[in-house]
Amino acid sequence: MSGEVPPNINIKEPRWDQSTFVGRANHFFTVTDPRNILLTNEQLENARKVVHDYRQGIIPAGLTENELWRAKYVYDSAFHPDTGEKMILIGRMSAQVPMNMTITGCMMTFYRTTPAVLFWQWINQSFNAVVNYTNRSGDAPLTVNELGTAYVSATTGAVATALGLNALTKRVSPLIGRFVPFAAVAAANCINIPLMRQRELKVGIPVTDENGTRLGESTNAAKQAITQVVISRILMAAPGMAIPPFIMNTLEKKAFLKRFPWMSAPIQVTLVGFCLVFATPLCCALFPQKSSMSVTSLEDELQASIQRSHPELRRVYFNKGL
Repeated sequence: MSGEVPPNINIKEPRWDQSTFVGRANHFFTVTDPRNILLTNEQLENARKVVHDYRQGIIPAGLTENELWRAKYVYDSAFHPDTGEKMILIGRMSAQVPMNMTITGCMMTFYRTTPAVLFWQWINQSFNAVVNYTNRSGDAPLTVNELGTAYVSATTGAVATALGLNALTKRVSPLIGRFVPFAAVAAANCINIPLMRQRELKVGIPVTDENGTRLGESTNAAKQAITQVVISRILMAAPGMAIPPFIMNTLEKKAFLKRFPWMSAPIQVTLVGFCLVFATPLCCALFPQKSSMSVTSLEDELQASIQRSHPELRRVYFNKGL
């Protein structure tokens, strides 16, 4: 081996301690950095080569520890942790802030008519479907039919929920009406995420011991993973959809927006973007990416299998997705 980097750095794990919220927050501030979507394919492939070479014990001359960690996080931002495939650009967590600030800002600006609600909720749920599929847990592929069925059922259910809630805006004050998009998004996440990841609920996700040895697939682990992701996504949307309505309700009474009403959407998008820069990584950090559960919480058959092969094992680990 050559180079300036120690050969024993565990780059399969994050740089920061994932048992603490602060450590997870540091990790996700790096992973969700919007600048990562500007990286070229060449830069991504170079990062992948550095990571793969290091795992094989090959260290390029002159590589520093910081450069190794940078390559690891560039790799993590673009490649799926279970399959190793390059993820769809808009489905990556680094695309969450620019994509969500645009879509959410428009949803909260154009919420007064049914066609506008239908269009922007469809755009939002289509984007969510891409994100949910891209950041699924496990390595079992979805067939085209399964993916199509999941997309149609997820977007239809979520949009119908949003339209139903939008009907309530006619009976409430304008300020309360501004919060309807958030209620719709929260309800829709509870529908979209499980439906786009329904294969995991049917066949399970891989569970391992603490060293990464695969022990089998568990649907109970999938339920815990999807529940955690739903909670994180709802809370992720909350600041950007709860704070701007108060600000916009005040601004729209001022002379500036009465004179330049077209500025409403850009201001709303900017406010949402500011909130999402912090909410996205902090809410991703609520639960460890490498989640765990007790062996006794697994299915009986899997429990029996693990007790035969690993009688001392008490907890199993799995990628919860994002």
